[in-house]
Amino acid sequence: MDNLDEKGMAARREVLGADYVDTSVNNADDFMMAFQELTTNHCWGACWVREGLSRRDRSLINVAMLAAMGKTDELKLHVKGAINNGLTPEEIREALFQVGIYAGVPASLSGFKAAHATLKELGEI
Repeated sequence: MDNLDEKGMAARREVLGADYVDTSVNNADDFMMAFQELTTNHCWGACWVREGLSRRDRSLINVAMLAAMGKTDELKLHVKGAINNGLTPEEIREALFQVGIYAGVPASLSGFKAAHATLKELGEI
């Protein structure tokens, strides 16, 4: 494992939770392992560990982008990460309002539904 992989795996586990990451990696066959390695190295090792933004800020950006793109499965995961990184349900809600203005109400509504389900599951609301 190279330095980006090590740093990436550490950040990934801290933000998303060790159980989730371990399950993803341990359940990956040869086909999917290539994607796990790409994600760990590039998303987490080359981006999330950079000093220019805090993890909290990166989480807020991810919530908004994933909602805007309608990627609700990934949004649910990153809402959990956002809570782990110190965002409040109110801040997540505000990001989703912003999505409604700039990406459209349907994207915002899907994001609200996904975030609401996740926040309820976590006992945050």
